[in-house]
Formats: sequence, structure tokens, C-alpha cells
Amino acid sequence: MDFNIPNTLTLMRIALIPLFVGVFYLPAAWLTDLQMNVIATVLFVLAAITDWLDGYLARSLGQTSAFGAFLDPVADKLMVAAALIVLVQLGRVDAIIAVVIIGREITISALREWMARIGQSASVAVATVGKLKTAAQMIAIPMLLYDASLFGVAVQVPGTVLIYAAAALTLWSMGYYLHRALPLLSRHGRE
Repeated sequence: MDFNIPNTLTLMRIALIPLFVGVFYLPAAWLTDLQMNVIATVLFVLAAITDWLDGYLARSLGQTSAFGAFLDPVADKLMVAAALIVLVQLGRVDAIIAVVIIGREITISALREWMARIGQSASVAVATVGKLKTAAQMIAIPMLLYDASLFGVAVQVPGTVLIYAAAALTLWSMGYYLHRALPLLSRHGRE
């Protein structure tokens, strides 16, 4: 395992997950609902920033590694899945939205693993629609976690609209990746 700066940031992002979830399990006397929401939002945003930062540093410092390429998307998916499950429990996201987004992540991860095994990983490389999906959910989730007014604007409504948009983009991107991979899957499935 390569303990360079980008991989260390990714490991820190994974370590933030139990802290992020644990905030909502603290005794009610310790924090108000607003304080829990703010702390969880800050932790999620911090994790999102480290996601961008570790990729940037890996490229700019020449510290890309196979371990980092594996761990970074795992950390992202774990953080998003944890946030969606918390939001479902809090009644801020419909369970079907969480199932769609988490199910897509599992499906596409498995697809990418299979495509890498048959030497075709480039055919399921990240596409623009996948980046749009990620952007929508990374903006929506903090809004839904915060669940209060910010500068006089209730962020719950735009957060809900964005999480539905993220779910739609999730389905679109899954269809895109499956469409690209289907001919290769059927050809290699017969071998």
C-alpha cells in the first residue's frame, strides 16, 4: 500500500464516514438538531473537498497509483451511500432514490471490474453524464443534510430537486455504460 498524500487523504475520507454517521446517534442532550445537521454537513463537504483534492494532488505530484485508483471510488461510494441512508432515516430522501443511486453504483462498479478483467476498461471510463450525476448529488446531499435556511433560502427544496435530478442522471449514466459494454459482455460471455 502506497502512503502518499493523495492516498492518505482518501483514507481520511473513509475515516470521516463513522464520524459523519455517528453525529446523528449522539445523545439528544449533547447537540441540537441544527448542530447535528451543521456538523454532518461540514463533514460531508470536507470529504467532498478531499475527493477533489486527492485526485488533483495525485495528478499534479505524479503520485497516481493502482491502490489510489481502486480506493478513491470506493471511498466516494461509501460516503454517498452512508449519506443517503442517513437521509432516508431522517425522512429527507425517499428510499427509492437511495436504492436507485446505490444500486447504480454497485452495478457500474461490478461492470467496471468485469470490463477490466477482459481488458476493456476504457469502454466504461467516466463519461460526462457520470460527472453531472456526481456533481448533482454532491451539491444535493449537503443541502439535504443542512435542512435549514441559508441566507434566507430554504435549501431543502433545491436539495430535493437536485437529488431527483441526480437519480435521473444515475439511471441515464447506467444505461449509457451498459449500452457501451453490452456488445463486449455478450461476446465475452460466449467464450
